[in-house]
Formats: sequence, C-alpha cells, structure tokens
Amino acid sequence: MSTLEFNFDCIVVGAGHAGIEASIAASRLGLKTLLTTLDIDNIGLMPCNPAIGGPAKSNLVREIDALGGVMAELADATYLQLKTLNSSKGPAVRALRAQSDKKEYRAVARKYIENEKNLTLKQTQIVDLIVEDNVIKGVIDELGINYLAPVVILTTGTSLEGRIFVGLKYFEAGRLGERSAVGLSQKLRELGFNVRKLKTGTPARVDGRTIDYSKLELHPGDEIVDDMPRFFSFKPNRPIREQFPCYLTKTNEKTHEIIKSNLDYSPLYRGLIKGVGPRYCPSIEDKVVRFSHNPSHHIFIEPEGKDTYEVYIQGFSTSLPIEAQFKMIRSLPGLENASMIKPAYAVEYDSVCALELDNGLMTKKIKGLFLAGQINGTSGYEEAAAQGLVAGINAKNYLDNKEYIELTRSNSYIGTLIDDLITKDIDEPYRMLTSRSEYRLILRQDNADLRLMELGYEAGLVKVEDILRKRFKEAQIEVQIERLKEFKISPNEKNKEILAKYNEPLELGVSAFNLLKRPNIEYKILKELGYSSNIQVDDKYLIRDIEEQAEILIKYDGYIKRQIEQINNQDKIDNIKIPENIDYSTIKQISTESKEKLIKIKPKTIGQALRIGGVKPADVSVLMVLIEQHKIKK
Repeated sequence: MSTLEFNFDCIVVGAGHAGIEASIAASRLGLKTLLTTLDIDNIGLMPCNPAIGGPAKSNLVREIDALGGVMAELADATYLQLKTLNSSKGPAVRALRAQSDKKEYRAVARKYIENEKNLTLKQTQIVDLIVEDNVIKGVIDELGINYLAPVVILTTGTSLEGRIFVGLKYFEAGRLGERSAVGLSQKLRELGFNVRKLKTGTPARVDGRTIDYSKLELHPGDEIVDDMPRFFSFKPNRPIREQFPCYLTKTNEKTHEIIKSNLDYSPLYRGLIKGVGPRYCPSIEDKVVRFSHNPSHHIFIEPEGKDTYEVYIQGFSTSLPIEAQFKMIRSLPGLENASMIKPAYAVEYDSVCALELDNGLMTKKIKGLFLAGQINGTSGYEEAAAQGLVAGINAKNYLDNKEYIELTRSNSYIGTLIDDLITKDIDEPYRMLTSRSEYRLILRQDNADLRLMELGYEAGLVKVEDILRKRFKEAQIEVQIERLKEFKISPNEKNKEILAKYNEPLELGVSAFNLLKRPNIEYKILKELGYSSNIQVDDKYLIRDIEEQAEILIKYDGYIKRQIEQINNQDKIDNIKIPENIDYSTIKQISTESKEKLIKIKPKTIGQALRIGGVKPADVSVLMVLIEQHKIKK
C-alpha cells in the first residue's frame, strides 16, 4: 500500500463533458482542483455523435455559456457545420446544432484544462472514497495513493462497471477502446446509495471514401447571412470556419428484414442487457420492432472531422452481431460498398438514482460528495456539461457555506433538468426536451444571457467585459422598443408597394412597433421602409441580437406576459419552504403513499413537493396549510 498523500480543495473524477465543466469552474473560482481520468488522451471525447446542440440541448449550451462555462466556446471553436433547426417555427423551439470535429474538440478541451493555473490533471483510476462520519474526505486510486479534499465530484460517465455488447459477445469497457472503472460502484452501494444499471449505444463508423454520395440527399449547414453565422457563445469574435455537408439516406424493407432475422442474436432481446435504454434515442432494432408500420427510418451520414474520412451513421445504433451490422449498413442506399471502421455497440453501466441528490447536486447521504452527468441517469453531452458546471459552482458555495446558485424551472432549462432529476424517479436515461419545460417561451436559447449572466457574474465565472456587454445589450433592447413606438410609417405609394410584396396592406399610418406585431413583418422589412435602429456600437453580431430580441418581445408580448404571470404564481408556492427536519411519518392527514415519497426525496419547497411523482396534490395542500399555521416546526 502506497503512503503517498496529496491535498486539494476539490477532486473531480472523470474528464468527460461534466468533468471538464466541473473542474474548470472549481479552479476558476479559486479551488485547488484535481481532475482524474482513465485516459488523458480522451478528455472531452465524443463517443457517440460528435455534435453539440439541437432542440432543448442548444438552450443548455447557451445557458452554460451565460453562467461562465466553456462548452459553447469549445463547440464554436471546432464546428464542421452550424445549422439552425426549426427555423420556420417560433423562437421557443428554434435550436442551433453544430457538427463538431471530434479530434479538434478533444484537443481544445485539453488546452483549456491545461491553461488553468489551479487545475492539476492526472491519469489514474479512482477505486475508493474516503468517508468519515458521512462526510467526504478524499479518494484512493488503484495504486493506493490518497488524494484528500473536502469536496469530491464524480463525473464517471458510462465507465462505472461498464460492459460493451456486440451481439452475444461482450467485454468490460465504458467506451470502445477504454477500460471499465471498477471499485466505485461497490463503495457507493456500501454507503447506501441506490446504484442501478442503464444502457446506451452508438452506431458504427464507416470509411467515407466507400460511400456513393450521389445516392444521398445533401444537407448543408446554414446559409450565412451578411457574413454572420449563428454561434453558441455570447462572447464576441467567434471563429468563422469552412462548413462541411451532412447527408441523408433511409432504411428500407431489406434493412428491416436483416434486423428482424437477427433479433435472436440481440443481447437486448435475449435479456443479457438488464439496463434500461433511452426512450428518445432507441437502437435501430428497437425502432423497427416498435414502429413496425414505418417502411423506413431516416439515417444521417455525418463527418467526424475535417482531416479524417471516418463518418458517423446517425440513427443506426445497434448491438446486433458484427455480421448483421455489415449486411444492415450495405442495405442502405449509397452504402452498398461501405467499409466499416468501428462496429456499433451497446454499453451497460452503473448510475446512481438522482433522488439521492439535493438541488445543488450534492448527495444527501455524504456531505461534500457531488454527482454530475451520466452517473445521475442522464443522456447527452449537454446535460452532462450543465450538471458539471452546477456541481463545480456549488462545490465552492458549499465550502464557503453559501447558498447554492439559484437555478429554477422558471429561469433555466438547467434548473428544469435538475428539478426533474431530483423529484422524479426516472428509470431510463434522461434527455432534455423542449416539452419538459412549461416555460419554454421564456427560456429560449436566444435570451440565455439576459436570464442567467448576472447569476454567472455573481458566482464569479463571468468576466467584467462580458457582463458589461450584456447590460449594454439589455438597455439597448429597451431603447429599440421605444424607438419603434415613435417611428411612424405613412401609407404612401412606396411603402404600400414594399408591404404588398409581403401580402400586408397599409391603409392608415402605423408605428413600426405595431407593424412589427404582424406575423408577416420582420425587422429587415422595417429597414426597407426607412427605419434605422441607430445602435452606436461597432459589433454587427450585437446589433443583430438587439434587433432580434426587440422583435421577439414585441411579436410575442401577450404570450410572454401570460407566461410571466404563470411563473409568478408558481413562485409563490416555490417560496414556501418546508422545514428541514420535518417528520412526515407523524402527519396523520397525509396518505401513506405520499409520506413514502416525501420521506425518500425530502423536498425543499411546497412547489418541489407538488412535482414529485406519486405525491397527491391534496396531501401537499394539507402540508402547506400546516406549515402556514405553524403546526409543523423544525
């Protein structure tokens, strides 16, 4: 046994997307931080699709940026393609997505980590936790070295007791080519945590030179307007890079026949895999079985990097045998002669039930022990990064005996994510969706900085120049709205002719403000009519953002006001705090089922209690009355 011992303020275990955010946040907040990883060359690895963003996920990425995290900067620095999804729909569901250069993303992420002065990086496997009197004291690695710290953040991804399946063959690994992490799962069970199995998967990678792209449907990135791409980060001077296309093909009857004839060799259908997979990202065999009425499914062909011919087959994850995978891939139009570089596989791994956590992502059982990312039962790089950032910030707050950063359902998708995890007994990998947020018109990707940057600044992660830029933007939006109210558009022939192109009549004079409320009118049309925003700043991106925010606030004014009223009503019950040491078992007026859930989850507020699955609203009403009448005491 080694006698070596090292002291830190914070230890982060795992250098995936959660670990990157947690370690950088903690170190930037002044904590002497250790980041450990199984493989130092796989920092920020994208073992599945090398892409960032998409519906709801882009909201998370922009919120991370607004709070002072780094994922948005990494995505902007390494994109192969930028594309706005749902661009024809309302702003609540528009989503930016970046196809990333997998190798570059890892390199830039590692550079960020190595440039942090308070951050130490080590390649080792952590196998044990040091706990005394239900307080974390540090960790022990496989060589017996003790690393001591009052805060430990576990961001282990799919590595905990990971097992990879290809057909009926399997081997211990958290990701292809990387060993499984052993030891920690057993320790967590010994400490009384509810550890359970989950499952995810990834498609095969093929040689792009063996694909006939003439048979595929081209899917280019966004058309760049006025030399201004859409970026994730709110920071200025984002890099403009060459964009690479993606492509679309489809499964067919032959593909489905191959899959059905090989289901007996599926570890999922044979019962070898016990873990539950993600409902919203099923394997191709799951799609074919569950949606048997569909004659085909979309399969996207996406580049993995600008300097590699390796391509990703999105929508084609499977755990079927390698022989079946060859046949399946070659049944796709354009891939008849495709050469497989890496096989598809499923991975089963250990996670901890997130009901074990408080709203700061610290475990209720062990003080100072935080969990973030897939260990909490989530799926996706963005969900993991968001949790990592929150854990890193709250690790500092915990050590300083301060309140956690205030992320709620009403101010962020991150708050919605965390609230869902700690109040709902989720039995499958959790994926963020726009439908999960009841306040999605307010929590748009475009206004994340206006919602959260002040919180990031208070936490100590947002720089002065960034908060000043945000405050200028906020003030100028109000200025623009007032200017639009004052600018009058007369019904002369020239203006009528311009508006006729957009099927809009103009019989009487109207303010630019009221004209902009019309569904067919956009800000650029106002400029055709002679309006000028007159924003005195040498930053075309900032000007565009100010104009867009003014337009959204004007067009959706009524809807936004109703949602703000809804939030204010919800805030009233979210502000009713439940005493920490409450003994639910002694409250006779509450049903046994609700008592069991309340005892298990220990909600902080009445609003949180209402969102717990299985807790009856009538029981929560009783609880609220007793609290208000002071019949329940600490």
